[in-house]
Amino acid sequence: MNNSASNLSTQSFSQLIQGYFGDLTHEELLTVSSYFDEEKLRKNDFFTRTDKVCDKLSIVKSGILRVYALSDGKEITQWIATENFLITEVLGFFFDQPNRWNIQAFTETQLLTITKTNYLKLCSEFPKWNEIEKRFIVKCFGMIEDRVFSHLAMTAEERYDLYFKQNKALFNQVPLQYIASVLGMTPETFSRIRKRRTENS
Repeated sequence: MNNSASNLSTQSFSQLIQGYFGDLTHEELLTVSSYFDEEKLRKNDFFTRTDKVCDKLSIVKSGILRVYALSDGKEITQWIATENFLITEVLGFFFDQPNRWNIQAFTETQLLTITKTNYLKLCSEFPKWNEIEKRFIVKCFGMIEDRVFSHLAMTAEERYDLYFKQNKALFNQVPLQYIASVLGMTPETFSRIRKRRTENS
């Protein structure tokens, strides 16, 4: 296995993974980091494509990736991943099913990547990983629940305000129709809300 991720400072790698995988000792961190490799994507390169089976999971060091699919000839942006986000296609990586989503680099992107093969080795050779994985999955479900709640219980304006508060810089980095799609809005609704918020600021 390539130990390029191990060549990063422990502190740097720790900052990227501790939030997802919980607290690790220095020795455990070195063990986990040895399974990750550095990966670079050029703008418009695909991390994975619809109908393929995703075989890697990555932490975004820098850059922006868009998760999207085509439906009735239209693109639906499901998520926009930025620095420190975890990125994979869940159906492909965890269940070996064809991907539902394309994941494409919107900018030049740097990743810390673990392949499915190395992920399985890590699960088998580092017993504590099973506990870490459970905590990680619980966190993922919490994020999904928050998103479902926002779509069911929040108004379009409230969803806009929350996303803007959490991702302000992104509004100047990607086409706004992508953000509108993430928020479950038409571009026209998004534009009306944005105009009101701009006028009132």
